[in-house]
Amino acid sequence: MNKRQRDITLRFLAEPQDVNFGGKVHGGAVMKWIDLAAYACAAGWSGRYCVTAYAGGIKFVAPIHVGSLVEVEAKVIYTGSTSMHIALEVNACDPKSLIRRKTTHCIVIMVAVDQNGQSEQVPEWIPETDEDKKQHATAIKLMEMRKQIGEEMQIFAS
Repeated sequence: MNKRQRDITLRFLAEPQDVNFGGKVHGGAVMKWIDLAAYACAAGWSGRYCVTAYAGGIKFVAPIHVGSLVEVEAKVIYTGSTSMHIALEVNACDPKSLIRRKTTHCIVIMVAVDQNGQSEQVPEWIPETDEDKKQHATAIKLMEMRKQIGEEMQIFAS
């Protein structure tokens, strides 16, 4: 049986090269980790190579310190015909205590593509639990909001 993987958690230690001038892990490093986890999740669900189409709503809640054990949790919360909405949460802790705290969360939209970069169909994800249904409905609301924001942002396009 070949079951699709809906979620994934990446774990690693925050390294000295990840630090910004303030001595904490750089936001760009966190965004890279989020993108890696989103790709792994989307590829696991779709069985295809995937590219990032959108990353938004990123909220940095708490800093990450060098040497922290970092967990980036990603899960599919909505599928379109070729896209997957991935909810991500980043947690960190001192590896000696293992007391986790949320540091970042966001939504990333990944699109499955073929070798020519053309979008490909992805399997439909159907929410089952109440939490799944709530997240699915929220993903739909966010799509509508992004469309409105995109229309408003046209003023800045040249």
